[in-house]
Amino acid sequence: MAEKKRSIFEEVGGAKTAPVPRAGGLIEKGRGGARRGIRAWLAVLFLLVVAMIVVGGLTRLTDSGLSITEWRPVTGALPPMGAAAWDAEFAKYKATPEFQLQNSDMTLAAFKSIYWWEWGHRQLGRAIGLVWAVGFLGFLAARKIPPGWTGRLLLLGGLGAVQGAIGWWMVASGLGDGRTDVLSYRLAVHLGIAFSILGLIAWDAFLLSRPEPALMTARRSRDARRFGLATGLMHMVLLQVLLGALVAGIDAGRNYPEWPLMAGQIVPPDMFDLTPVWRNFFENPGLVQLVHRVFGYTVFLFGLVVWWRGRHSASRSTARAFDWMGVMLFGQVVLGIGTVLHGAPLPLAILHQLGAVTLWVLILRARFLSQYPAAQSVRGRA
Repeated sequence: MAEKKRSIFEEVGGAKTAPVPRAGGLIEKGRGGARRGIRAWLAVLFLLVVAMIVVGGLTRLTDSGLSITEWRPVTGALPPMGAAAWDAEFAKYKATPEFQLQNSDMTLAAFKSIYWWEWGHRQLGRAIGLVWAVGFLGFLAARKIPPGWTGRLLLLGGLGAVQGAIGWWMVASGLGDGRTDVLSYRLAVHLGIAFSILGLIAWDAFLLSRPEPALMTARRSRDARRFGLATGLMHMVLLQVLLGALVAGIDAGRNYPEWPLMAGQIVPPDMFDLTPVWRNFFENPGLVQLVHRVFGYTVFLFGLVVWWRGRHSASRSTARAFDWMGVMLFGQVVLGIGTVLHGAPLPLAILHQLGAVTLWVLILRARFLSQYPAAQSVRGRA
């Protein structure tokens, strides 16, 4: 049957209204899930993890990490209550090699100072776990997690739990066998997982910044070459972070406070004094710092290539992302040299660590925009 013609003056109320496109909001209806709400939750987690990295760095630089000699995930949330409890905690610390070999003249007041650093570090870890659990279970119960995202969000919680266990594995390595510090390679694993968690949170937040259909459309214009370059730089920076953890683990950054030479020569003396030879790559301050320096030069040179290629992207937003990455890359090198020249003082060392976090996220952003270029006008960048 032919459709009945309608007058252009027909009352609106007399006809069926056309469906109104669904507007986005804090909680999207249907299969969209709570993309904005989850992204806000991830932003909180991101800031907490950054704070965790900074506090962890301060804990290491103040030699506070071995002040708590037990791993009590639940009961350890409460600090010592009363003089007797403090005396008991101090007695446990007195049994460690760090106290006996390095801090035998430490007073109870000084012990409390390092204890609070480590307690705060662990407490912040508990807070991150709580924020993740409340958010995840809340979105899950409300059935507001977008399709395909349950596993991704669950992975963050799983990695957080693993990180807690790795943290104790690291601390335990410094409580016996005459050691006064944790094993540097365990510290590197601990920091590497923290950066991995941070990277996953940032990537998920980037993905949630646009609706799924927009991402699918953007991917058709992906820049595979620049995406690959950013991916390579991403892995190189992560490796440099691990090498930096080896430096921090043995306080190698406070040796050879000069640049570009080390002890007046290109390579430091006594690079391979330890036996077996492999120990030098983890425990010899000169060799550990040299490797960190040389690989830093490599990252910088490759990063310049990535920046140069990236800034010529046809997408204006992608090009700008690579520009910001290049700015931070240069700034991080300057921070690194300054940290070395001043013997790694606490403020500069933490600033250098924050620089690594910032560079890491900016590389991820440039990588994301290479994979999912932002829409731009027809008169966009040629």
